[in-house]
Amino acid sequence: MKLRITLLTALLAVGAFAADATGKWTGDVPGRGGQTRPQNMEFKVDGGALTGSVSGPNGSSTPISDGKVDGDNITFKVVREFNGNTIKQVYVGTISGDSINFKVTTEGREGPAREFTAKRAQ
Repeated sequence: MKLRITLLTALLAVGAFAADATGKWTGDVPGRGGQTRPQNMEFKVDGGALTGSVSGPNGSSTPISDGKVDGDNITFKVVREFNGNTIKQVYVGTISGDSINFKVTTEGREGPAREFTAKRAQ
């Protein structure tokens, strides 16, 4: 019984120190030709579930899917339709204070991940 209480206490302590991604974030995502484009994100965390949206410079907002937060790790997908094609981008990040370091890949495409840092909006 004591072991169960100890394990439960340890799990609760880890959860209490997990990073909080809830809020608005902004970053400059690298694109073709070395140019960057601004990206805004708004997240809400409920337990380990992450919901929210991503928007670009034109202001159109796209909901995220499959969002998860596990300690300092954050993952989600953004699915967009473009010229009749479905594009799924996978975001994997690490939260550190008021920054999230992201790597973004596109499902079905080869090549290195695009990396950028998002900062918590004030």
